[in-house]
Amino acid sequence: MKQRIVIASSNVGKLREFEKLFAQLPYEFIPQSELSISDADETGSTFLENALLKARHAAKISGLPSIADDSGLLVDALNGAPGIYSARYAGDHGNAQKNNDKLLNELIDIPAEKRHAHFHCCLVLVRNLEDPEPIIATADWHGLIAGAARGTNGFGYNPVFYLPMHHCTVAELNDELKNKLSHRAQAMEILKEKLVQRSF
Repeated sequence: MKQRIVIASSNVGKLREFEKLFAQLPYEFIPQSELSISDADETGSTFLENALLKARHAAKISGLPSIADDSGLLVDALNGAPGIYSARYAGDHGNAQKNNDKLLNELIDIPAEKRHAHFHCCLVLVRNLEDPEPIIATADWHGLIAGAARGTNGFGYNPVFYLPMHHCTVAELNDELKNKLSHRAQAMEILKEKLVQRSF
């Protein structure tokens, strides 16, 4: 019987990404919604603190190991904003359209060569609520903020995150390529390696 692990997220787009990235792992991953677990309050001041809050919240309620990520977009010209507030940058939590509109408006006078940004992902896996040594994996994905939203694949800031090497935004990538390049995919590969060395 496969070890069950709770995914501490209610973000539908993120859950789809997780499912694809976790497909080859010998565990059964369960979205927290299936166990009627609500979202944790993200009161931390860093990505790591928020990821731990979410993972421990799900582990406490479910009694199972739990994995959570906290990720966001950091824009150089905005001194790292929106950062940990990426999901609620424009005020409404998870409103991608408003977040993207606000971001593009904030950068309206910034030339293309100064629109550097990166996605950051912090993944955390706890074996239980009191796990003193959570597995932590982090990764970054560098690019630029486009002048306008492009593409329909993906979620969040994907339509405005431009990849110079691929001449497109993340929302214009196919899933297969995105799941090789993304910050979450990179962090997941690191987590996979660490999982091999650890046991539940």
